[in-house]
Amino acid sequence: MIRHIALSAAAALTLISAPAMAQDVDLSPAVESTDATNAEARVLPLRVNFDMQEDRENILLLDLSTGERVAIRLVPEWAPNHVERIKTLARNGFYNGVPFHRVIDGFMAQTGDPTGTGQGGSTLPDLEEEFNFLPHVRGTVSMARADSEDSANSQFFIVFYPRFALDRRYTNFGRVIQNMAAVDAIQRGEPPSNPTRILQASIAADDVPQMMPADVAPAQPERITLDMLNAPEGE
Repeated sequence: MIRHIALSAAAALTLISAPAMAQDVDLSPAVESTDATNAEARVLPLRVNFDMQEDRENILLLDLSTGERVAIRLVPEWAPNHVERIKTLARNGFYNGVPFHRVIDGFMAQTGDPTGTGQGGSTLPDLEEEFNFLPHVRGTVSMARADSEDSANSQFFIVFYPRFALDRRYTNFGRVIQNMAAVDAIQRGEPPSNPTRILQASIAADDVPQMMPADVAPAQPERITLDMLNAPEGE
């Protein structure tokens, strides 16, 4: 009995002391990561400006086929090259008519591919990643990419609910600041059978009027002829 207790005590001592030494080693990368994040936080703005009248050069407007307009605050300090790419493509009319081709309920809505297949993009060169520590929360707008971290081009997605697994893996460059309800209403599917489209993308500073979907022509009333008036009663 004494031997068993002695062995148990020794084993307990080993289990207590060994992880303590390993823990000191394992904490080093975490401390370095925390220090790097803190340094990054001192440089990057943490708050998103929701005022539609301020810094209109960095507000992206999406006029949807549902008749709604969505406003997205672009944050150049987070990802300057990605923001510049989005503004360039919007001003060139690249996004006009492009569908939301991949929309997963509870996750995100992805667009930016004129082919609607998820395989297309612009003719501009791919971008190098600009990952940051900003979390992917509801309304986050982030750049889609292929397997390579430096393969983002024109496609982007809007997050429905927080997805922190995307942090530091995709370039977070903005946030929806107006009409998130219209984003929630985007048709789901991969691809959707009747996708919601971006009728027009513009920059708020350019004061481009909202583009509305074409009205469906009202049904024409049946033409009344003299024969109808003279028809026997009951017909």
